[in-house]
Amino acid sequence: MQPEDEEFAPDRPSKSQQKRQMHALQALGEELVKLPRDRLDQLDLPDALYDAVLDARRFTKHEARRRQLQFIGKVMRDIDTEPIAEQLARIRGESDSAKAEFHALERWRDRLLADDAALTEWLAQHPGGDSQQLRNLIRNARREAAAGKPPKSSRELFRWLRDHTR
Repeated sequence: MQPEDEEFAPDRPSKSQQKRQMHALQALGEELVKLPRDRLDQLDLPDALYDAVLDARRFTKHEARRRQLQFIGKVMRDIDTEPIAEQLARIRGESDSAKAEFHALERWRDRLLADDAALTEWLAQHPGGDSQQLRNLIRNARREAAAGKPPKSSRELFRWLRDHTR
């Protein structure tokens, strides 16, 4: 860059970069609109953004929905979207912590199916769970594995473990 060109160097992003950022915010907003209401309520959203997302759900006409998504993008310009993106990644299971939690639950399921002592350890670490239901799920999963059947009970066991660790 020439010394005389430095005085014309932009201090702000280019118009194309601004458009890319706006489209990214709109895509994030569209993902928020598609979330089920209970998941949306779990997110820590500012009131203006939360209301705009709920409004977007009401619109059925394409153009009205498009304008509302643009408005959501405009609202999101003034807030820090990084925590929202992290929460959405966690919901999708793409965050590192979600993957680690998933793998830990898989290890617990495998231990419970392989060793009876693991059941005692699980119940000691997670009090309040229905031990009888857990024993039934383990027994059914072991039977299915021995019979060579599809792992339906093993999946149910995983879901039970996931639901009782939160």
